[in-house]
Amino acid sequence: MTVVYADISMRIAVVSDIHSNLPALEAVVASLGDVDRLWILGDIVGYGAEPDGVVERLRDNDAVAVRGNHDHVATGAEGADWFNVTARSAIEWTADTISPSTRGWLSDLPIRREEQGFTLVHGSPRDPLWEYIDDPAVAGAVMPAMTTAWGLFGHTHRPRAFVEDNAAIGEIRVTDGTTLALGESRVLLNPGSVGQPRDGDPRAAYLVLDTEQGRVTWHRVAYDVALAARRIRAAGLPERLAGRLALGV
Repeated sequence: MTVVYADISMRIAVVSDIHSNLPALEAVVASLGDVDRLWILGDIVGYGAEPDGVVERLRDNDAVAVRGNHDHVATGAEGADWFNVTARSAIEWTADTISPSTRGWLSDLPIRREEQGFTLVHGSPRDPLWEYIDDPAVAGAVMPAMTTAWGLFGHTHRPRAFVEDNAAIGEIRVTDGTTLALGESRVLLNPGSVGQPRDGDPRAAYLVLDTEQGRVTWHRVAYDVALAARRIRAAGLPERLAGRLALGV
């Protein structure tokens, strides 16, 4: 497989699963330094208390985004029956709360896009809204649905990487500061979650692509978890959504 790197050298921040957590998003943006683009892998809303604030911040930063399943349902599309009771309560609150401007912006997002040699989806390349890529077998099964060598996905709330090596798919467990070189092998990369990490680390997660160097680096940043939890409680959302933030689960 022949891979051509981006024609323009860029540093691109990639985030996913913000879930209406504005304090977490603000901490990530403040930590980025000099980046040229901000890519969003869906689930911008849901769970948290500030969907309009999050969307406004992304629009201010000219973010390039795809739609996640929570974004999809929040705009009035079918799918709430797939959620558990807590998630359904939060998405119904979100659908009733968001402004017409936020609803319109979310509705206009594609479920898949290609940028600088990467396929961007929320779930997986073959089911962009709903499928979880949570092990090497699934990663191998969905890679043929990519039209690029490299893929970016979210949905699982866990940072990780799946790399094709001949006929086998290997998984790389990543931590803060892990760097991976991009070559000709197909890869699927997950930045983790900004607003609701589920890997036992409550810090917001993201990754940065350096197209000049051909590498990707994962990062974590602390944010005001207590503030985000207070805002969830003040909005009358389920207590579990506030309490789990400090645990990263």
